Amino acid sequence: MKKKFSLLVLFLCLVVVSLVSFTDGAEYGRGDVNKDGRVDMDDLTVLVNYLLTNQWPTDDAHLPYGSKSFYLNGVGFSLIPIEGGTFTMGATEEQIADADEDEYPAHEVTVSSFYMSQIEVTRQLWLEVMGTTPGHFSSGFCRPVTHVSWNDCQEFIAKLNELTHSSFRLPTEAEWEYAARGGKLTHSYLYAGSDNIDEVAWYGGNPAGNISHNVAMKKDNELQLFDMSGNVREWCQNYYGPYSSEPQTDPTGPESGYYRVFRGGSYTDRVAWCRVASRSYNSPNTTSYYIGFRLVLSE
Repeated sequence: MKKKFSLLVLFLCLVVVSLVSFTDGAEYGRGDVNKDGRVDMDDLTVLVNYLLTNQWPTDDAHLPYGSKSFYLNGVGFSLIPIEGGTFTMGATEEQIADADEDEYPAHEVTVSSFYMSQIEVTRQLWLEVMGTTPGHFSSGFCRPVTHVSWNDCQEFIAKLNELTHSSFRLPTEAEWEYAARGGKLTHSYLYAGSDNIDEVAWYGGNPAGNISHNVAMKKDNELQLFDMSGNVREWCQNYYGPYSSEPQTDPTGPESGYYRVFRGGSYTDRVAWCRVASRSYNSPNTTSYYIGFRLVLSE
């Protein structure tokens, strides 16, 4: 018994030493991993999560100015500020070669400023909020959560809002495309952050291993958002429907319908489906191994 106690004390000492060395010079003092102004068990939770999953909280110093970070028992995620603006949505000139019929007509859309999560919601965050991890993968907490329906996402968001006292939601289709294109910083790329899909996406044509990957392993786009053209597709808030040629401001899609939109490519998709203008849809109770989601906050 005494030997076990000694080993436990030794382990805790090593944890504390590691915590200090990992965070030497942190803004709020040594050991304050989650940057909440104090050193406590939450910081130890972050370190243990790192040792088990190799996922370290996002360093706020490397986020764009004005970003917002949230932590739940040491599991952190950050939202990037997206300055509002006007863009052409749909089959723009660089998209036309592979554009599908539902990407027409290209039309002018104005969106207000908002915040979008830098990465897709991970299995680790889903576990922290919901207490379960859906899907058939037995490991990989840094991967995007999958096997979640649109309805499941709404339940997750309701619980997350209760825990954080916030107002998270899914992005509208217009917000998603505006952000994927790089917002006001856009370079009019085919994919989110590049014309070279291998730089920015896990998709069916690269050696993705027919499995999702840890988030943020590829190059980000102009707004420092990751994986918007690959890894897994992402549910949006609105119903699926045809585009209008009329200019719109903060469109939320059709007022009624059945199918819900999802956007972005996945690790199983061909190149054309990974373009920033490509659209997809499915029933709100559908789950799939290649569909996940990310979060937004209104400004």
